Amino acid sequence: MRVFHNLAEVPADFGSTIVTAGNFDGVHLAHQSVLWEVVTRAKTRRAKSVAVTFEPHPARILRPDIAPKLITSLPEKLKLLEKTGLDAVLVLPFSRDFSTTPPREFAREILCERLKASEVHEGANFHFGHKAEGNIERLTQFGKEFGFEVIVYPEQKIRGITVSSSQIRALLVRGNVDRARHLLGRIFSITAAPAPGRGYGQKYTVPTINLGRYEELVPANGVYITQTVINGECFDSVTNAGNRPTFGTESFAVESHLLNFHPIELTAETPVEIFFLHRLRDEIKFPTVEALRQQIGKDVARSQRYFRSLKSSSGKSFSRP
Repeated sequence: MRVFHNLAEVPADFGSTIVTAGNFDGVHLAHQSVLWEVVTRAKTRRAKSVAVTFEPHPARILRPDIAPKLITSLPEKLKLLEKTGLDAVLVLPFSRDFSTTPPREFAREILCERLKASEVHEGANFHFGHKAEGNIERLTQFGKEFGFEVIVYPEQKIRGITVSSSQIRALLVRGNVDRARHLLGRIFSITAAPAPGRGYGQKYTVPTINLGRYEELVPANGVYITQTVINGECFDSVTNAGNRPTFGTESFAVESHLLNFHPIELTAETPVEIFFLHRLRDEIKFPTVEALRQQIGKDVARSQRYFRSLKSSSGKSFSRP
């Protein structure tokens, strides 16, 4: 998959394209259904399949005070987009100047002239251009004017819940990683480099691996059954996301206790990915470190039963997607 970071990088001879545009935060099931159709249609029509997205997220420029934390960082989003089989992704730099682009100009210059789109695939609630004045009806009109067909997708629901990035964020903010997984079509995960902890786990409770600074969305503070992937190796784990109130700290941290740990090579640059499978409990302040240690023992026992149950029901060890 080719990645273009501005319009100038798109080759003049790139050819006809089938396009979909959006933020694609999370690359959830509704996104995937559109992307797979774009890929399929491009193969049928001997065109290139292209997704157009924006960096940074428009809300971070237009409404920075209320901009959401993202389900996926740009590098992770590109990895997920590549899995759909796309030929290319155009990452348009989003700025205040770009935000003033009239909808008609976006359709003419970007979709028609630069990408030579023959089809544009979008959800029914798609908006674009200055002040989001462009909608699916106007896009259809522009398509007739500039020579591309617009294919519209209805809202997708699973068990009565709309599949959308905002809905998934709301679930994760509440710690509902199970329901978020159904809408994402995969287990929610975060990736960051490891960081040295304060030594509380090693000294008082159990040894942990601590994640370094992570700016995007993390599930609600609490304790989770997880899997932690280091150097491609997957460990069953119990992860605490929060402020460690028992130790009187206020700094947020994500730390994982590996259940099937063995010595591994770990540097400051080694990426650590944590997959959140199930929420065990809230993070609470315990009266003593010993009470915390006892609760961790219970958390570990519940997690071990969870993994045994998965293994017995599937006939094999659970592994990351």
